[in-house]
Amino acid sequence: MATESQRCIQKKIKVLNYAKDLHNVSKACRYFGISRETFYQWKKAFDKYGEEGLINKKPGFRPGTCPWRTSKDIEDKILHLRTTYHFGPQRISWHLERYLAIKITAAAVYYVLKRNRMNKLPENQRKRSIPSSFIRYEKKVPGHHVQIDVKFLFFYNQQGKRFQYTAIDDASRIRALKIYQKHTQQSAIDFVSYVINKFPFRIHTIRTDNGHEFQAKFHWHIEDQGIHHTYIKPGTPRLNGKVERSHLTDKSEFYQLLEYKNDVDLDKKLSEWENYYNMYRPHGGLLGKTPYEVLKIKLQSQPKVKNVKRGH
Repeated sequence: MATESQRCIQKKIKVLNYAKDLHNVSKACRYFGISRETFYQWKKAFDKYGEEGLINKKPGFRPGTCPWRTSKDIEDKILHLRTTYHFGPQRISWHLERYLAIKITAAAVYYVLKRNRMNKLPENQRKRSIPSSFIRYEKKVPGHHVQIDVKFLFFYNQQGKRFQYTAIDDASRIRALKIYQKHTQQSAIDFVSYVINKFPFRIHTIRTDNGHEFQAKFHWHIEDQGIHHTYIKPGTPRLNGKVERSHLTDKSEFYQLLEYKNDVDLDKKLSEWENYYNMYRPHGGLLGKTPYEVLKIKLQSQPKVKNVKRGH
């Protein structure tokens, strides 16, 4: 059986061979989470002394350890975020730097997950490829377009079926969530009132699919509020893609981790999740920022409109 030192040497050789096969040192370093300087130190030592040159001989070297392996403390934090929240490597990297001041690359996080056989997500959480013909558009002004949709919830206990109404701002990704027992236009109308009061900006347009809950009564209620209401083209849910994608996040990071009990306060839990999503969760589509951080940036960048008296 190989010792820890031997395994460490084998890993260094693996890095060197990977770079050689790839013909790209930078990509190899990113993949294994090491610096180019470290790579060339290993390569120089290996070229000169062979495997013997890869033995760590620095003062204070402790046999049975690997000098570039992530520390046990950081590794435990990575595994905790993976098992508790199902975060991917990039989000784990953002989370550790944002909240614990620990800087570690996504590649290094992936290597930790792979070493612990946790690099593969459950079947229903693997990333789905998006056809290259799809072009994602994003509004620049908060409130210009707000997408609304309904997520069906099924509980195998006394709670039965519920309906999560969701609104997401196209520009900032800020969301509003609320659960109803009935899937009706009245529920949709009540939810719109909640969204108008919740979002810290004026809403210009609300976009929905053609579901029965978004028909005439709902439509004219929105128009009466001075807000435009548009329907997406039938059979094209991607046109409301941000709200659809956010429902997958709800499933993997909230509902799958929720302990379903008859006495659980689902409204309270959802409110906590809504607050976390908006205020604290690093967002992949926002390059690691939270929706409220993006909102603050966008609102500050908007030009100020001077008050003009009527008749002038």
